[in-house]
Amino acid sequence: MTNGIRLAAVLILLRIHPSAAAATLTEEAKAAWDSYLKEANAAMQARLQPGAHFLWLDDEPGRAEGIRTKGPYIAPVGPHIPKKIPSGLIHDWLGVGFVPNVTIEDVVRVVRDYNRYKEIYQPGVIDSVSHGTDGPKDLFSLRLANRSVVAKTALDTDCEASYIRVDDRHWYGFSNTTRILEIDKFGTSKQRTLPEDQGTGLIWRLSSITRLEERDGGVYAELEAIALSRDIPAAFRLFVTPIVRRVSRDSLATSLHQTKVAIDDSIAHRKKERSDP
Repeated sequence: MTNGIRLAAVLILLRIHPSAAAATLTEEAKAAWDSYLKEANAAMQARLQPGAHFLWLDDEPGRAEGIRTKGPYIAPVGPHIPKKIPSGLIHDWLGVGFVPNVTIEDVVRVVRDYNRYKEIYQPGVIDSVSHGTDGPKDLFSLRLANRSVVAKTALDTDCEASYIRVDDRHWYGFSNTTRILEIDKFGTSKQRTLPEDQGTGLIWRLSSITRLEERDGGVYAELEAIALSRDIPAAFRLFVTPIVRRVSRDSLATSLHQTKVAIDDSIAHRKKERSDP
């Protein structure tokens, strides 16, 4: 529900080693990322075709009931995530949740309130600013930070998101970072902003695909969060990969919960405003 940006906060936590060497995003990694996004976007468009299932949870019977009764589903989109590409890794996770007693407009109102991201998604998002729209695109900036003892690192990101109304009960959206700058030694006297596509390679790119459907007395929300990072050195891969998967799962679950809380708070606030004389 959070445009996939929350996944940045997940991966910021995972400095592979305190003395991780500097890295530069390669043209090969960029090409592999662009190809991957093209396939992911094509898969989304296929869900809009006549006879296709708009939601992943409808691809198999019983998934919707399981989400309503057991809570969110969170998992990598396939068995080989993170996916190894030349000089990088692609992380691709799907989070599916259900928010009861709300409308699809309630959800869209919150996820497009970018100025409040710094309040909703603490502590990973420490600043957020909406820059209005450019045609169908929402423009905004986020500062994502990790203040751990090991890694005082932040990312300044410029982002764009587009939300498309299919009909009264179906919306979908895409979001992407258009620029990411890594801030080294964040919060210290030695803080410095590194050039674009240079740094430790914690996060090179972020993207997401969101699907929303109103039914069963609430809204089902599916978020596919995709990120490009540097590769994990072979010496650390066996140890670090399970940690990446576990922390990614936990953080995406937290993000879904934070979004639900924000939606409930927004509805309560509007009800109070209407009832006040």
